[in-house]
Amino acid sequence: MDIAMLAPIAWRTPPRHYGPWELVTSLLTEALVARGIDVTLFATQDSLTAGALAGVCPAPYSEDPTIDAKVWEMLHVGHVFERAREFDLIHNQADFVALAFSRLVTTPMVTTIHGFSSERILPAFKAYEDRVHYVAISNSDRHADLRYAATIHHGIRLEDFPFNVQGSEDLLFFGRIHPDKGAAEAIETARRASRRLVMAGIVQDQDYHKKQVAPALDERSVVYRGPLGGAARVKALGSARALLHLINFDEPFGLSVVEALACGTPVIASNRGSMPELIDHGVTGFLVDSVDEAVDAITHIGEIDRSSCRAVVSARFTVDRMADQYLSLYRSILG
Repeated sequence: MDIAMLAPIAWRTPPRHYGPWELVTSLLTEALVARGIDVTLFATQDSLTAGALAGVCPAPYSEDPTIDAKVWEMLHVGHVFERAREFDLIHNQADFVALAFSRLVTTPMVTTIHGFSSERILPAFKAYEDRVHYVAISNSDRHADLRYAATIHHGIRLEDFPFNVQGSEDLLFFGRIHPDKGAAEAIETARRASRRLVMAGIVQDQDYHKKQVAPALDERSVVYRGPLGGAARVKALGSARALLHLINFDEPFGLSVVEALACGTPVIASNRGSMPELIDHGVTGFLVDSVDEAVDAITHIGEIDRSSCRAVVSARFTVDRMADQYLSLYRSILG
């Protein structure tokens, strides 16, 4: 089986720190290669893979301001379709642009929908639902007007996230500094609970950061570490009393939620989007509907068994499980 894996080009695959779509693409690619599948990864030229790398874009457009996103995305997507006949299947992880090329080739195509940025992009997916096999990353993110081939939750490499049996007394916010991610709510919750809050992630909304986050930063009660990757990421996720994930949108998935759980860190999350699919209320964390409920949940966080958090990830959210489900889908499509 020869697979063309089309990654986004916003970040390197795998990303240096932030880049959830690129991270999932890398995890799946490497797991498939380890199973003996021939995978060609179409990604930025600085990307890393044990498979074959095919890149035309020299660098990620989010890291290099000389890279025009629209121009290089067209060149990038065009590249995979020019080579389509070399592959048994194209797996698109790069949103809706590739859909417009799908009827120009005979190669079957899978598209993982990593969420909908807006209802306005739905017509692009609707137009090609009879040609492309869509995968949802959570049941909550399935759009009622679209046809899907499967729901496949993301998976992580459990060995990359060592279990931390004790954690610490600190709370953790780990995500984009953006209203959607609830940074201000995390700060308020930690303040009312009289707990130190460690924050990590890229600043995606500068005005929000200036008004809602920066005034609280004092290197004592609220500390901002910036975007974290590698060992620093793992240490932050594991050395916390709990992860505060008080999102203000229906998040399609939540990699940081699963990564924290893998380290043994319970999660207090807003009860919306995919969170009920990731968190078992009262077992691996708490699902809440307000800051008041989040503050109360902190008083009960000691009731959560950290080993149970890791056990749930081991059972339901590993990269091996994800790869097996995608392979099963590929084989059903190819007959």
